Amino acid sequence: MPSYSSSVLRGDHFVPEADSDPNVQRKLRGHLEKIDYTAFASNREILAQALGPVDMEAFQRMAVACAVARAQWVKEAMTLSTEPAQLKPEQIKRLADLRNTYQELTAAYEGARRMVERGYLSFRG
Repeated sequence: MPSYSSSVLRGDHFVPEADSDPNVQRKLRGHLEKIDYTAFASNREILAQALGPVDMEAFQRMAVACAVARAQWVKEAMTLSTEPAQLKPEQIKRLADLRNTYQELTAAYEGARRMVERGYLSFRG
C-alpha cells in the first residue's frame, strides 16, 4: 500500500507535492480549511469579547506608547555611552528592561493591527 505525503506548508500556503494523489490533496485541503476556519472563529469570538471594537484613537495611543518607550530606551543608551568604562550591571539591566518594554509594546501594536487585518477585531474607522 503506497503512502502519500500530501503537502508541504510554505508560509501560510498549502503546496501539494507533485506525486500526491489528487483525492488525498483535496481531502487534506478540506481539513485544513476547517482547521483554519475554527481558528478564525475562535479568535474572532474571544478577541471581540476581550477587546471589543477598536478605533484609530486606540491605535494612536499604542503608537505613542511605543514611541515613548523607544525614546526612553535610546535616551538611556545615549546617557550610558557618555562613560562606557564605568557601566554597572544594574545600568545594563535597566537598559535591557527599557528595550524589552519597547519590544513588547511594538509586538502588541503589530498583533492588534494583524487582528484587525484578519477580521478578528472590528475596527471603527
